[in-house]
Formats: sequence, C-alpha cells, structure tokens
Amino acid sequence: MTTLTGGLSRRQLLLAGSFASAGLLMATRATAALPPAPQAAGKIVRVGDVTIQGITFKNHDILMSGNLYLPRGFSKSRQYAAIVVVHPGGGVKEQTAGLYVLKLAAEGFITLAFDASHQGASGGMPRFVDDPMKRVGDVYSAVDYLSALPYVDSGRMGALGVCAGSGITVKAAMTERRIKALATVSAVDVGAATRKGWEGTTPQSELIPVLEAVAKQRDIEAAGGAPVWVNYVPALSDRSAPFDLQQAADYYLTARGRHPASTNQMLMTSISTLASFTGFEGADTFLTQPLLIIAGSKAGSLWHSQQLNDSAASRDKTLVIMPDATHMDLYDGEGATRAADTLAPFFHTHLMHG
Repeated sequence: MTTLTGGLSRRQLLLAGSFASAGLLMATRATAALPPAPQAAGKIVRVGDVTIQGITFKNHDILMSGNLYLPRGFSKSRQYAAIVVVHPGGGVKEQTAGLYVLKLAAEGFITLAFDASHQGASGGMPRFVDDPMKRVGDVYSAVDYLSALPYVDSGRMGALGVCAGSGITVKAAMTERRIKALATVSAVDVGAATRKGWEGTTPQSELIPVLEAVAKQRDIEAAGGAPVWVNYVPALSDRSAPFDLQQAADYYLTARGRHPASTNQMLMTSISTLASFTGFEGADTFLTQPLLIIAGSKAGSLWHSQQLNDSAASRDKTLVIMPDATHMDLYDGEGATRAADTLAPFFHTHLMHG
C-alpha cells in the first residue's frame, strides 16, 4: 500500500484526514465488546430479545451488506416503524452504528445498519472510496429495502446518522420524503470539515495543496499507475495530533475497537469528492421533518450541530448538548446509552404514533 506523504506539510495531511478520522472517533473509556452480528447474508444471531439477520440489497449495481434488527416478539403479520442508521466515515455497521440499531430495536423498532458502498462487506470498486453522494444513494436504497418489507410500515420510517453519517443522512432526508423523522449524534458535515478542518478554524486555502496533490494522483492513476491511500487515524504514538484524533487511534488501532472490515484506509482521490460535498446546504428549505440533534459540550465538532440546528427548516427541532461529553463519548459506553435514551422517546413520538 502506498501512503501519501511527499510534498505536503503535516498540517495539510491532518486537514486532509480530519474529516475522515472524525468518522472513526470513539470514546476512550472502557466498554463492552462490539455487539455480535451476522457475518453473511442469511445468517441470524440473537442478542437478548433482539434478532439480527444478515441481509443484502442493491444500490444500482452495487450489492450492499446490511444487518436487519428485529424487536422482541417480532411477527411478520404486524407492521413496524423502522429506522435506518448510517455509520461514520470509515466505520462499519458492526461498530457504533451496531450499538444504536441494537438499542433502538430493543425499543420496538425494526432497524437497519449497512456498510457504505466501496467499504466493509458492501460491494463497489475500487475499494475504500469515500464518496458522500454515493453514500446518500446508499440511504435512498436502504429506505427502498425497508419500504418493500411487508412488515414495515413505509409511512413510519426514520433515520439516524452518527458523525459523518449525520451529514449523509441530512442530505438524503432533504429529498427522501419517506424519512419522516431524523436524528443526528455528534453530527459532522464531511464537506465542511474537509474544507475548514475538524474544529472549523483552518483557513480553507490550506486545502489547495492537498487538492493539487489529488489532481496529480488522478493523472497517475489515469495512466495506469498505482492508487494511493491515506489513513483515517494517526499512529498510536502520534501525540501531536488533535486530541480527538488521538482518541480515534486509541480506539481503532487497538484490540478494544479494531474490526477487520474497518481498515483505516481511504483512497486519496476521495478527498476531492469530500471537499465538494455540502451536507447541510438547503436545510433551510428542504429539511422540514422533525429533527433531534445530539452533541457533546466538549466536542470539537459541536459547530456542525449548532449550524444544523440554526439552519434546519424543521418546526419541530431540538438540540441536546450533553454536558462534559466529547464527540467520541457518544459512540459507546455511558455516552451512547444516554444518547439512545434521548433518541428512543423522540422516535416513539414521531414514528410509533405518527
């Protein structure tokens, strides 16, 4: 594997990777292992009263890999409210998305988590592309899949996005009117984060040398040269990286959070598609669904949640800022439990009784 180093300053490399590594940020406090989940379509596992089925669905010519969570007492003769949960950039369905789908299924919802196109167990070539508009299409296709299930009430479907998955889900919900209620946890618009850095304070002009390097790499690949990958998180020993990214490394590069399908790789040429993405643009007109935004008071990403709350046209919108919580605290452990305890009544109100 070739990695990107030459010709760019360390700050520029961090800028290029900050949006992506944000998608992998997790709490550093000790937690239980990731919940078990099927490894292939047709496989079934049970966690408590929740049944988890490995499934597939199509997004155009890409075969998507997902896990469908069925609540206690599930019956095919009934119709249920359903929620799509969209994982962070570079993550996979078994990680933080897997925690949230499990918690919401325990509340009586049918829930679905899936790997993004080109990532995890989903198809798509080349591998490790991070294209936010393709991920928006993933959400459309996931909603298609749920709406076709005879035991899902297509008039009672919602969506939840975590970190970069939030920007993807917001963008999708603006034009996917089958999504009747929307929530975000530690929201990040990956386009804005790519252009402005993790905390939104980096001069956008600093991205230009990175984009120049991407342009040169596209020429190389167009001529048959080898692809180049960048890492989502820094090395464990890199304590000069922003604290959030250090926490990401502490989680993803150790046995505590490592998952074989989450490889800490992104195709370098993805940076240009990320830089052009505008996850929240149009929210002041098109984002009219009930909206719940959850973020930590100490999160470097808090500005995304505040911007979304300010711009969304939703008449029913709530910004919940959890005291003393960081961006990663809401990904697992006590932080995820607190967030799920806030999400459950929101979705019950707008989907169970909608």
